[in-house]
Amino acid sequence: MHVHDQILDSLVIGAGQAGLSTSRHLARRGIDHVVLDAAERPGGAWQHRWDSLSMADVHGVADLPDAIAPGRSDRRANVVVPAYFSDYERRFDLPVVRPVLVDSVSSEGGLLVVTAGERTWRTRTLVNATGTWTQPFVPHYPGIETFAGEQLHTVDYPGPQHFAGRRVLVVGGGASAVQFLGELAPVADTLWVTRRPPVWRTDDFDPEAGLAAVTLVADRVRRGLPPTSVVGVTGLALRPQELEAERLGAYRRRPMFDRIEPTGVRWDAGAVLERVDVILWATGFRPAIGHLAPLRLRTPAGGIQLDVSGAVQSAVTAVRDPRVQLVGYGPSASTIGANRAGRAAAIAVARVLAEDDDLSA
Repeated sequence: MHVHDQILDSLVIGAGQAGLSTSRHLARRGIDHVVLDAAERPGGAWQHRWDSLSMADVHGVADLPDAIAPGRSDRRANVVVPAYFSDYERRFDLPVVRPVLVDSVSSEGGLLVVTAGERTWRTRTLVNATGTWTQPFVPHYPGIETFAGEQLHTVDYPGPQHFAGRRVLVVGGGASAVQFLGELAPVADTLWVTRRPPVWRTDDFDPEAGLAAVTLVADRVRRGLPPTSVVGVTGLALRPQELEAERLGAYRRRPMFDRIEPTGVRWDAGAVLERVDVILWATGFRPAIGHLAPLRLRTPAGGIQLDVSGAVQSAVTAVRDPRVQLVGYGPSASTIGANRAGRAAAIAVARVLAEDDDLSA
């Protein structure tokens, strides 16, 4: 096993928006650190988004510290954003090491030990910025394993032409489901099901509404509950490119089916069967935090409790181990939230290091 001799002041896991923001803020403060990223190339989760997602479709990419983000355009988001991240890493000479897939983080005395395969790093503080893309969530419904058609999750979405002429069931009440229906309805026969009736936004989405949404998510992490998505709180809106799908009736949603059968899905205790060729699960993601399990940060309620005594969007410190900061988790799981969280994490790291130094002086 290769143990890196140096004891780091901080270590960041993940080089997406939150990890890069954190690294820049740590570097500004002169804090010695490395960033471990599991991917072969820069770009975070953005490099894996579907090809038909353009920069005009995304909710906006916030500026990283000292670098203006690319604006709206018809170019592919999975090309534009990774190029922006790659340039950022180079320009600020950020200490990113890749590909490194972290297996576990444990505590040994006053240090945190980060293990990835045969390699080990020791660090005084840790910032987790792993996001959610690697943890797609598909709920289990009776008969799911018997379906003879195709089942895909958001992570596998190959673009609308793949579904042309087929009957596609889209499951999920978030922004991705709305976007998929917008693309699919003109070329395929679509059905939409959600657990709860979708909430449509009638007003413009202003900063106040955004803050209210983030505050609700922050309240969950304060109580140690698993975080919900920010968009689940803000409501849904149709963009111009989805109006054709609306005209075709794609957004007439049905409640969740009771079970899945080889040829489709069934409602009403067996009375109604809808035949479908494809089930597209737009059912979201869970935080990628399995590697933190040895630290026992989770509460009995299933989430990691964060200290939200300051500004809600700066809630990053794990209550059970203040050496650990989580960015892009809960209230900071958006591009603008990730940026603010990066700054908050660097401040928290500096505070932990200063307290350590005071104790050992």
